[in-house]
Amino acid sequence: MAGRLWQRIAVDTTPLRNVAYRRLWWGQGVSFIGFQLTSVTMGAQVYSITESSFWVGMIGPASLVPLVVFGLWGGAVADAVDRRRLLLAGSLIAWVATGALLLQAVLRIDNIALMLGTVAVHSAGFAVTGPTRGAIIPRLVPVEEVPAANTLNFLVGNLGTVIGPLLAGIVLDRGGFATAYLIDFILFTGGFYAALRLPPLPPLGEITRRPGWRSVNEGLGFIARHPVVLMSFVVDIIAMAFALPRALFPEITAERFGNSGMAFGWLSASIAIGSVIGGLFSGWVGRVRRQGIALTVVIALWGLSVAAAGLAGQLWLMVALLALGGAADLVSAVWRQTILQTYAPDEMRGRLQGVFHVVVAGGPRLGDLRAGATAAAVGVMPAWVGGGLVCAVLVVVVGLAVPAFRTYRPVGR
Repeated sequence: MAGRLWQRIAVDTTPLRNVAYRRLWWGQGVSFIGFQLTSVTMGAQVYSITESSFWVGMIGPASLVPLVVFGLWGGAVADAVDRRRLLLAGSLIAWVATGALLLQAVLRIDNIALMLGTVAVHSAGFAVTGPTRGAIIPRLVPVEEVPAANTLNFLVGNLGTVIGPLLAGIVLDRGGFATAYLIDFILFTGGFYAALRLPPLPPLGEITRRPGWRSVNEGLGFIARHPVVLMSFVVDIIAMAFALPRALFPEITAERFGNSGMAFGWLSASIAIGSVIGGLFSGWVGRVRRQGIALTVVIALWGLSVAAAGLAGQLWLMVALLALGGAADLVSAVWRQTILQTYAPDEMRGRLQGVFHVVVAGGPRLGDLRAGATAAAVGVMPAWVGGGLVCAVLVVVVGLAVPAFRTYRPVGR
């Protein structure tokens, strides 16, 4: 009986039998460790230079504009060119930007404007690779394996979000900023090699022959005409823009834990720790039928968990509560991604993945800006706790107000 229960709740690894998907999966996992290492290091470095959560929060808008522009553009191009080649091009841009951060750290160029400019370039490369990778998955695995493939993708990504920040805590205590960027630069080779080994992925259908902003508008029009798809974006923006406390980690670490690199690493990794644990026990996720109402519930849980973490005084309790929120966020991400990948035809997937990537990666940047600006205005605790509570209330009101989303069931369920 215990064996049958484990089979029902354990993560489904069936897509890993597919060689091409497996390469994409492990390549993303290796490179994402380095990506998270760099992300945490940038926040710590900016706070070290400025001693201001506001400037840490400004990392968000610095990356948001290229994320929006190149995320939407990259999604449109992904419907018109070989997706493998586009993935390689975006990866190369991000790799060069990481090298620039490394060079600035080695030369001790503590120029915030230059750092934010480099962040913008890095974000442009990341914006191209994200939607391209998402559009590739349904081409590699059968449709019935898409939810499991998405879960595995989010799982390995969140594993990187655990290992990267914890590694950052160790490296920042002992090696400094340049060492952290160097490790990312080296790890990136794994993801680049995995992309090289993917099979050719040429476009399908006539519409994919005409990339550009007109095709971007077609994708946005598709979203506007389908309330379920639109709401999958809206609820995620609410979750990230109002509740994400990431920009407040450096100040909280300084105030409560004496600027400990390890404490900063644990806080930075806490949400992803919960996502990894949630992913390991995600076998039930693909069997949920009322996904609209379920999405509303798990995002409300995310907001309440973040608010409770802000009130906790002990590091272990903060980490545990943020981890609970991370598990809810993982489940939400799988359902939202699956809705997009199964709702649209292949020739539209790149564009929808572009919008998805803009929302998923752009929402946290808005959250960084909101958290940093609010902390500067009213203090770090109101910014943290208030954001989580607003998220929980707002997502319930909005999620229940749209009948098509509230009653949504996956096709065939």
